[in-house]
Amino acid sequence: MAGEIVHIEFPSVDADRAQKFWSGLFGWNFEDSGMTEMDYRIARLWDGKLGIAVFPSEKRSGCPNYYYAVGDIEAARAKIKELGGEAEEKMPVPKMGWFAACKDSEGNAFHIWQVDSSAA
Repeated sequence: MAGEIVHIEFPSVDADRAQKFWSGLFGWNFEDSGMTEMDYRIARLWDGKLGIAVFPSEKRSGCPNYYYAVGDIEAARAKIKELGGEAEEKMPVPKMGWFAACKDSEGNAFHIWQVDSSAA
């Protein structure tokens, strides 16, 4: 469904500590994402409809990164710009989909996500 939150990321100074925190608080079970180029741990909730990720990062805003579902990422990027927001170029997550970092008209950061198994 368009606009549904499908993924939340927690950039972390210490991914082990962050994983322990979120697992301890809500009982989330994290697993390795299989991405060999980075330490990216995922917990899948609500029968896989929502992904939660913890990963080490030097870049942190102090807020999680939220990803909202869209059916057509290019149309969504255009609409965001039309409404006074900002949308960066789309980036692939191979064999999973596309995402783009965005800001709303007030400068609040968010991401959009389109499922596409042919993304490369």
